[in-house]
Amino acid sequence: MNVEERKELLKLTLEILFSPLKEPLILGTAIGILVGGIAMIAGITYFKKWTWLYKNYFTSVDHKKIGIMYIFVALIMLFKGGIEALLMRAQTAVPQNKILDSNHYNEIFTTHGVLMILFVAMPFVIGLMNVAIPLQIGARDVAFPRLNLLSFWLFLVGCALLNISFIIGGSPNAGWTSYFPLAGIEFSPGIQNNYYAWSLQIAGIGTLATGINFVTTIIKMRAPGMTWMKIPMFTWSCLITNVIITFAFPVLTVALVLMTLDRQFGTKFFAMTDGGMDMLWANLFWVWGHPEVYIVILPAFGIFSEVIATFSRKNLFGYGSMVASMVIISLLSFMVWAHHFYTMGHGVLVNGVFSVTTMLIAVPTGVKMFNWLLTMRHGRITFTTPMLYALGFIPIFTIGGVTGVMLAMASADYQYHNTLFLVAHFHYVLIPGTVFGLLAGYHYWWPKMFNFRLNEKIGKVGFWMIVVGFNVTFFPMFILGLNGAARRMYTYSESTGYAPLQMLSFIGALVLVAGFASLVYNIYYSIRYAPRETNGDPWDARSLEWATHSPVPEYNFAIVPQVSQLDEFWYAKKEGRDLHAGKIEDIHMPNNSGAPLWMSVVMGLLTFFFIFNQFMIVIPLAVITLLFMAYRSFEIDEGHHIHAHEVEETERRMRGDR
Repeated sequence: MNVEERKELLKLTLEILFSPLKEPLILGTAIGILVGGIAMIAGITYFKKWTWLYKNYFTSVDHKKIGIMYIFVALIMLFKGGIEALLMRAQTAVPQNKILDSNHYNEIFTTHGVLMILFVAMPFVIGLMNVAIPLQIGARDVAFPRLNLLSFWLFLVGCALLNISFIIGGSPNAGWTSYFPLAGIEFSPGIQNNYYAWSLQIAGIGTLATGINFVTTIIKMRAPGMTWMKIPMFTWSCLITNVIITFAFPVLTVALVLMTLDRQFGTKFFAMTDGGMDMLWANLFWVWGHPEVYIVILPAFGIFSEVIATFSRKNLFGYGSMVASMVIISLLSFMVWAHHFYTMGHGVLVNGVFSVTTMLIAVPTGVKMFNWLLTMRHGRITFTTPMLYALGFIPIFTIGGVTGVMLAMASADYQYHNTLFLVAHFHYVLIPGTVFGLLAGYHYWWPKMFNFRLNEKIGKVGFWMIVVGFNVTFFPMFILGLNGAARRMYTYSESTGYAPLQMLSFIGALVLVAGFASLVYNIYYSIRYAPRETNGDPWDARSLEWATHSPVPEYNFAIVPQVSQLDEFWYAKKEGRDLHAGKIEDIHMPNNSGAPLWMSVVMGLLTFFFIFNQFMIVIPLAVITLLFMAYRSFEIDEGHHIHAHEVEETERRMRGDR
């Protein structure tokens, strides 16, 4: 295929743009999105909230508000990803089902994987980082506030591109790993996988900026006296996570650039001819992809550490070994990538090396398990909703870990790899290891964000529905996989005998969806009926984020606390010390800015038209993007001061003084 034929193929026409809408299912979804969007816009307009949203959220560089926006988007994407999962379970619930054809099934399991990893887990993690980390280390903000806002909007642009593809042009359909040659132009000639390359690229740039931002923040902006071994465990886990981001995401960036060159400019990096190598993509993808697993799991481990210590009323057992185990995990995470393709032609020696490193990574993870259990030993445990998620994580994640060791054996993996056994394994790792952690943090830090707790009864009912629904959904897949049921298959014959367990899995998925729906209902119920907290420490917690008011004022702390030991806030409470004693002075804070929002809008349009090879539109948009960068480079913005009397007035008001 020559260049002219390629351009003709990818030409922006109404036929290519709106061909997905010929399908009733997609047309109905598009109508639903349109109606929902119009209703939301109408509601915001009716209540006259556009100016308020623009000033207080869209252009705010306050890390707490940016975190809330990340979490809000993550919850919406969790809903969409859950619907996709339910459609896949419905399709395979009975033999020879006709709900989805093969192409739609491929599109849905592709976007489901991408959404859940990159547009649910990642923004949820980064959202909680934004909310908690500066508070935990006693900082007033992150190191680069405006870059933090730009990171969010770039992430949102990538998210929007992936979701637009479902309606305009067609969703990516080569799997969430997008393996070549299937993802190449010869086998996927439409524009679907261009969406994949560009949505991940733009969102990935935002994530890389976040990694650099938080590494700098944690290293340079800790409160006086907070040495390395006095840092809260969640902050430690996020520091290591952001170091991984800084090293791993450039690999994804390079891989996606090469993918774009292959698909849109006719190069042969990942081709099977002309000197190309399709396995190069698999290596580059998993050099990023396996550390990515720990990017979303390590912060959850940090959350479990905070929650278990708080609700056991004890110091975290083995603090030093917990830190060391996370460092070891981060190093090993870059040394196991080839276990994702044992079956693709490596020799015995290579497979053996990666088998050993894969098994080794279970050791520091096991250390953390024992530390959590020993923290709870002789503790005065309070069974709150966050604690239930932490407790539920331990046995379920252990099943995922044990099956991971099974898959680490290369010879056994030849049998397991392309079956539902593998699907069950990684869900038993990622859902308890990431989603349970994020939901624990979501319930735990909710009162810090909004000054009221989510309803505990509804939260506990939701927890049990999620636990039961999860196990009923995915445990049958272990059995199905051992019986030979292949993954990525949209249908099967009745003679296989898979139908009863597939139907059981679908029933479990319905329960799981009901559990996640309870999270949404809990927000509604709690906003209406939950009592507002009278202090900033509703859990009797241990770390510094609970030493300030709820919701947190713009400046975080009227006086930056002095730290002399781990869990400084806990010991200050017990000893009757005031962490905020001292003279209140003027506080310097950064100004809000609309530039990150509008620059991201321009970059979103640029990438959309690039996907369709419309370079006459792309070039001026690229120039505008460069002008935004130049403007920022020469802009003089010295921020603003919150004067001491304003801080004192805010403190009196938030304490309830008259």
